[in-house]
Amino acid sequence: MARFIAWRVAQFPLILAAIYLITFLLAWVAPGSPFDRTERKLPPAVEQSLKRSFHAEHWYGFLAYYPKNVLLSGDFGRSFNYEEFTVNDILRTSLPVSVTLGMCAMVIATFAGVGLGVLAAVRRGGTWDGVSLTVALLGVSVPAFVIAAALSAIFCIKLRWLPFGQWGNWRDLLLPSVALSLMPMAYIARLMRVAMIDVLAGDFVRTARAKGLSNSVVIWKHCLRNAFLPVLSYLGPAAAMTLTGSFVVEKVFNIPGLGQHFVNSVLNRDQTLILGTVMVYSVFLLTFNLLVDIGYAVVDPRIELGK
Repeated sequence: MARFIAWRVAQFPLILAAIYLITFLLAWVAPGSPFDRTERKLPPAVEQSLKRSFHAEHWYGFLAYYPKNVLLSGDFGRSFNYEEFTVNDILRTSLPVSVTLGMCAMVIATFAGVGLGVLAAVRRGGTWDGVSLTVALLGVSVPAFVIAAALSAIFCIKLRWLPFGQWGNWRDLLLPSVALSLMPMAYIARLMRVAMIDVLAGDFVRTARAKGLSNSVVIWKHCLRNAFLPVLSYLGPAAAMTLTGSFVVEKVFNIPGLGQHFVNSVLNRDQTLILGTVMVYSVFLLTFNLLVDIGYAVVDPRIELGK
């Protein structure tokens, strides 16, 4: 396993370099200029001075300077839009908020999705199967921002049970996490249902029941572990997708996460903040996928990662 992990980690720089080049190309060729934020055009001398301070006089100069600065000092540079802050300052204050929201949403999606999937498989055609199908339809069909708006209208405005637009305790985290968790919960529930139905038909299940084991022990201890592998393969991309999907939910609930800064960076052509945000999320995605591959060997020791 150590050789497998080392090989995967060694691939990270090549993948991140490709992501950087693609993101840089898209950010650079997009119409508009980060220095034209108002209707009044800057004097040529002032604009040239700003470009020189950001090493953005020529595309090749910025292309070469930015990754070298990140690798040598870990500095993502100053923000084009938030002049009083560096990209590192923005990431330091807003990234933990987005990560907290994304992780809470994934915990809710995983436990609720696995539970719904198992109950739907064990009681096919029953109430839990119908609930699982309803959650799947809502999660796949309804966008997260619609769910977020509906939850805020019901629980924050109509019933006034929960606060809106605040951040600081678990009550502020509840509705955004539920809104963000619905889509991955839908996929996890359906994956778990299909995998559990297949596992329940296995010979070892009949053997376990013939030995006198209770139905709950057979399902939750023996079957769940074997049926969880398809869900585990989905958790890596789902975690990254949930983190990036939190941008819209953060906007609806006015959460001070990275989402609002990323949206503003795209609108204002803030190239340093765009690149910094994309690179950080790319590292998250690669790390999650690696953890999922390692999790295969933990859940099912028969899987040899080296092969």
